[in-house]
Amino acid sequence: MFRYAVIVKGSLEIRVRYGECDPMGVAHHTVYPVWFEMGRTELLRETGRSYRCMEEEGAFLAVVRLQLNYRRPARYDDLLRMETTLASVGSVKIDHTYELFRGDELLCVGSTTLACLDSSGKAQALPEGMFAVKV
Repeated sequence: MFRYAVIVKGSLEIRVRYGECDPMGVAHHTVYPVWFEMGRTELLRETGRSYRCMEEEGAFLAVVRLQLNYRRPARYDDLLRMETTLASVGSVKIDHTYELFRGDELLCVGSTTLACLDSSGKAQALPEGMFAVKV
């Protein structure tokens, strides 16, 4: 018999790349949701699962809500830390929150809601134990 713990928080380092910036060297607003996805993906990977495996098993996660609040700009070549938190898990939906830091400086906060869909786009239950790891 196994006991499980839920992974609720993860951290990821991100280096702002040249192609993610505008001509003034400021990270473009459109890259933040991509960085959020990276944080979610790595949080899931820490459980031993991957989006790729989930999709092969017929479970697809679609972003149904995205919220961002920009506080300070990230700039070319900055080393950032993305803190991703699993805020809640329902039968079909998952909520994450995000905090993006440069050192101790908070640059952006955000949140997403994802819904689990089948291959035809209909809502379905999340895979059992999705964020659990054996302890």
